[in-house]
Amino acid sequence: MATKRTTPKKASAPDEPMKCPPCGGTGTVAATVRVGRKRRPVGQQDGLCLNCFGTGTNPEP
Repeated sequence: MATKRTTPKKASAPDEPMKCPPCGGTGTVAATVRVGRKRRPVGQQDGLCLNCFGTGTNPEP
C-alpha cells in the first residue's frame, strides 16, 4: 500500500487575550461618588478595575 502523505498544518495567528468583562478591556470602571448624610450620588469618577487590576485582560482562573 502507498503511504499517506499529510500536508503540514499552517501556523495560526496567536489568539488575542480575552477582554475583562467588568471594564470591557479599558482597565477602568466608573465609581459613583456619594456625599452628605443621606449619601446622595453627585457624579462618577474613574477607578481601577479590581478584576484585572488595570490590565484590561481577563484573568485566568
